[in-house]
Amino acid sequence: MTPVTTVVEARMIRALRIDRSDTVATLVDDARAGDAVVVDGASIMMRGDVARGHKVAMRDVATGQDVIKYGSPIGHATRAIAIGEHVHGHNLATALSGQADYAFEGGADIAATVAPGNATFQGYRRADGRVGTRNEIWILPTVGCVARTAERIAVRSAVALSDVVDGVHAFTHPHGCSQLGLDLAGTRAILASLACHPNAGGVLIVGLGCENNQIAALLAEIPAWRRPAIRTLTAQASGDEVEEGCALVAELAANAVCERTTVGLDSLVVGVKCGGSDGLSGLTANPLVGRVSDRVTAGNGRVILTEIPELFGAEGLLMHRAANERVFDRLVGVVNGFKQYFLDHGEPVSENPSPGNIAGGITTLEEKSLGAVQKAGRAALADVIGYGERATADGLTLLEAPGNDAVSSTALAAAGATVILFTTGRGTPLGFPVPTVKISSNSDLAARKPGWIDFDAGRVLDDGFDATTDALLDRICSIVSGEETAAERNGEREIAIWKRGVTL
Repeated sequence: MTPVTTVVEARMIRALRIDRSDTVATLVDDARAGDAVVVDGASIMMRGDVARGHKVAMRDVATGQDVIKYGSPIGHATRAIAIGEHVHGHNLATALSGQADYAFEGGADIAATVAPGNATFQGYRRADGRVGTRNEIWILPTVGCVARTAERIAVRSAVALSDVVDGVHAFTHPHGCSQLGLDLAGTRAILASLACHPNAGGVLIVGLGCENNQIAALLAEIPAWRRPAIRTLTAQASGDEVEEGCALVAELAANAVCERTTVGLDSLVVGVKCGGSDGLSGLTANPLVGRVSDRVTAGNGRVILTEIPELFGAEGLLMHRAANERVFDRLVGVVNGFKQYFLDHGEPVSENPSPGNIAGGITTLEEKSLGAVQKAGRAALADVIGYGERATADGLTLLEAPGNDAVSSTALAAAGATVILFTTGRGTPLGFPVPTVKISSNSDLAARKPGWIDFDAGRVLDDGFDATTDALLDRICSIVSGEETAAERNGEREIAIWKRGVTL
């Protein structure tokens, strides 16, 4: 019998390289051994099967040599890597260790190269001049013991007041009792800042009565100008706490009646966040959000960046953009303080990326950070604020918070973000107190999870950044004008508070 020979033609596979100095490129599609990977008009031959979002070597890399992506090192080769070979945890390792020394090199001199355009949205202008993207009543329990009480009040009130306000929501948590010192202070600061949010036309604070997080102490952290929109309820002192709570919510709603008016980007406060990232997040979704951030800051709006551990390895890019030495010093303090937080608990500062990130093609924390920081665009860093604090500076602000999706997104809302742009390559259903726009890094996720995803950043690969930025900004303006996000339609509205101290 004559043997049959099967000839398989090499497929042409797209890959992306951000900077011409990069020694790796990221695959846009799954590739197999023998495929030709095309980058910048040149092609290389794949040496094995590699999944979309993963990296392939564009040149030979010697053992110990830096691997370059985004024009910066993302770690070093742990063995020799040949051109066309898969680059991941089997041959690439982080170079991060502990704290680092940094030097201020002068205030940022960043030319305004982005035109803000004339984008507008329909927002709720409050008496203090701030603008909300929703007109809701928020119920904040001081302690986990009354979480279900707060939820019962919200459910009953939401039905009764559906024609008066955009919604009634209880934001529950397990904290507020058996907490001490800075741990209790953090819980109190987050709740106080949430109580000041412009998306809340009124706030009901529900306490039990015997908890560490006393209502009086919480009220003391809320500015006097905000207190007319606050009501309180102590469950232990009430005959029927649900009935009384509903009456207080109805009173707040009657005082919160407000109409949307046309406002510009100077009235928008954008929180930027990534979660469940993949190898394409830093190539599509994050730089796309960065371009929107530039439009907002150019229009005198505000952008808030957080996730301090996901700056490690990329912090120098922000330090170069510090507006002045005070901002620089605060940035250094937050970054090194967070590194010490890891070290004090016996953990390496490079204990990231997550298993999902790794499966999606991200290998080291440097790689993750260099991709993540792009969400902040190119504006000068105007301010650095602590956990639980509220942003007050126009332009770009860095907020102290961990990378955890729920904790950092809650901190963004507490800092005053009236919309959160949440990029993801793996997907998540989570939503937070303010409209949370889920932006997929790849079109496959957007197609598979239309119930989670609001915008497909994979369009960048075919339509380019300019057209896709316009499309995303249009979608954001529709959402902040009242269109529901997928998370809002699904009833996904959560908070999480950073627990750092002992529990009694």
